[in-house]
Amino acid sequence: MTNVNQKLSVTEKIGYSLGDLAANLIFQTLVTFIAFFYTDVYRIPAATAATIIFLGGMAGAFFNPVMGMIADRTNTRWGKFRPWILWTSVPFGLISLAAFSTPDLGENGKVIYAVTTYVLLVVIYSANNLPYSALSGVLTGSMQERNSLSSYRFVAVMVAQFIIQVLLLPLVLILGDGDKAVGFKNTMTFFSIIGVIFFIITFITTKERVIPKPEQRSSILEDLGDLFKNKPWIVMLVVTVLVFVTLALKGGMYVYYFKYYLSEPHLAAFLTDVGFNGFMANLNSGLTSVGLTEFKWPKDAPTSALSLFNAGGIIFMIVGIGFSKSLADKLGKRDVFAVALLASTLFMLAFYVYAPDAIGIVFVSQILHGFFYGITIPLLWAMIADVADYSEWKNNRRATAIIFSAMIFGLKAGLSIGGALVAAILAHLNYVAEAPMQAAETVNGIKLAVSLYASTPFLIAVAAMLVYEINKRMELRIEQDLIERRSN
Repeated sequence: MTNVNQKLSVTEKIGYSLGDLAANLIFQTLVTFIAFFYTDVYRIPAATAATIIFLGGMAGAFFNPVMGMIADRTNTRWGKFRPWILWTSVPFGLISLAAFSTPDLGENGKVIYAVTTYVLLVVIYSANNLPYSALSGVLTGSMQERNSLSSYRFVAVMVAQFIIQVLLLPLVLILGDGDKAVGFKNTMTFFSIIGVIFFIITFITTKERVIPKPEQRSSILEDLGDLFKNKPWIVMLVVTVLVFVTLALKGGMYVYYFKYYLSEPHLAAFLTDVGFNGFMANLNSGLTSVGLTEFKWPKDAPTSALSLFNAGGIIFMIVGIGFSKSLADKLGKRDVFAVALLASTLFMLAFYVYAPDAIGIVFVSQILHGFFYGITIPLLWAMIADVADYSEWKNNRRATAIIFSAMIFGLKAGLSIGGALVAAILAHLNYVAEAPMQAAETVNGIKLAVSLYASTPFLIAVAAMLVYEINKRMELRIEQDLIERRSN
């Protein structure tokens, strides 16, 4: 057998991470803008949009265990998981484009179209991303190398998140010439083409090395039994759901927070004070002086400020990712994850006390929240790979994909709940799409959603880590025992 603990090359780490960049160009758009796209672009009522996001997402979530069983039982000359990245690349791109298109089908037809394309998108995402995630657990058996791989991977995720949260709306305006529906379609066409290319690069540059013993045979019931006896797996499933509830809820609500809660005059003054407006003016002056077209950045202060706000958070998430590996190698993933998640939650919770004109402190809180949350990002998925090792260590059977399938289920369930909460909260608050102003209780509800409501799942996830037993000492013991077992 290949040395399963070998050091991965930089080429393989970058090649693997491009798969996450490709998937997250779509995934981050789904998390951040699907409620906005349905309510303000495709003009579906908020309550209906909430139902679509929740039921469609849960349908996709329940497909994950099935996909995990299929992937674990896939046997090709390319491995178990790599082929799925190749096979799903083109369908993923086509369905992504369809999901963000706006055919005029009448009121009922639009709902049917949205449901169909949303379900297809989350199902194809599972068929692609579950094997992709499981692949991280079989590229190497070294836990330190997995920490490094996760850092590469999630820098790519942050690049995709930066593109979506900072540049998507400008791209939509540029590529749609002011028409958001056309802009979304053209932007997703571009993302889909890039995604297919990157998935193929991931397939070409990676190699599966941690291979189950040829004589290993297990039934589906045995695999499921192993799961439900695996306490760390149960903890990570709960944590994954909670983390993604928060990400979907706060990510989907920020656009409304900036548009309706924060003071527009103060946002405009802040953009001037920090030099943003001057930078954009100089950029466009330089472009026009050489005969090029101006960069069509959104003119309204809330949209520009939201993009800058997201940019600051993402840049400092990348900085936090840079600290993740060294801290985890020294202190263990569990402890670093719990402390950093708690710190990030406190800075998010602080939004509850900020006045509409406290623009500077809002941005500072976002930066600090981003830094501490960035530390946790690679650790979540590295811990899930450790749970797969724990299962092999305890049961002498390896079922990597089904372990990851449960976590992708948790991710989908969390996103479905969080995304549906965005639309449901708006409906409950009597939100009126594109209205110049909202009722006072609506605005207050939006503030609560990005602070108190969004912080609660993170705090519960921190508490759940108290019963997660794979600490630094156990990590080393599992790794050494499996090295000896595999070498024999």
